[in-house]
Amino acid sequence: MPRKKRNRRIQMPPVIKGMSVFGVRGRKSNEVILNIEEYETIRLLDYQNLTQEEAATLMDVSRPTLTRIYEEARNKVATAFVEGRDLLFKGGDFYFEKDWYKCNACQASFSDYSGDVKNCPVCKSELLVSLNDFYQSK
Repeated sequence: MPRKKRNRRIQMPPVIKGMSVFGVRGRKSNEVILNIEEYETIRLLDYQNLTQEEAATLMDVSRPTLTRIYEEARNKVATAFVEGRDLLFKGGDFYFEKDWYKCNACQASFSDYSGDVKNCPVCKSELLVSLNDFYQSK
């Protein structure tokens, strides 16, 4: 029996929910789901230009595990590009380094260490959603 997967540490959530294809209609059933940890590997390796060792340390995984996650992410992104499919960010085995929230009134995203968030710091609204719960839904 295989060992249970450890959750991967994510520093910050994606700023968008996904990407839609321009010029193609009615392709909702052909979405490609990019897990949050796959998104994080692309962010760390390609956007921040970290080494695999540095990225693996930040995500709290081994370097070979990071490589496997990265290869799967690249395959999914390539599939979405070549086949003209939408790319959605959700699901996976992860946890945020700190609690992240999104305000449904002004759409601001923010983090908080205290764990006692009641109002948005931007608009003072109480319409908050935990992004950990949002991205965990499969």
